[in-house]
Amino acid sequence: MSLTVATDPIPLSPDSDGVVRVSNTRVTLDTVVTAFLEGVTAEEIVEQYPSLQLADVYSVIGYYLRRKTEVDAYLKIRQERGIQVRQENERRFNPIGIRDRLMARLTHQGQS
Repeated sequence: MSLTVATDPIPLSPDSDGVVRVSNTRVTLDTVVTAFLEGVTAEEIVEQYPSLQLADVYSVIGYYLRRKTEVDAYLKIRQERGIQVRQENERRFNPIGIRDRLMARLTHQGQS
């Protein structure tokens, strides 16, 4: 009996914003790789994200290990973009005193 060796496609695809997602889920490559780097097993990742298939998680981890430099560069860009977005939001919506503003709004609504 012989084994037919087949190459399965990597279950990753970029969405319209360029964010790489696993299979047809909302789970990002960032999420799986970060969990893996924190020592979370593939089984635990699937437990946390039931929309993922175990074989896909192993495939994504293998992809990361084979293309670590490229994926790390992608993750760095995503992290930098996240910092930019956070800073933009903080400039637009100053978080200092937000609790007081929300409480004042709640009190004002309660009086209406």
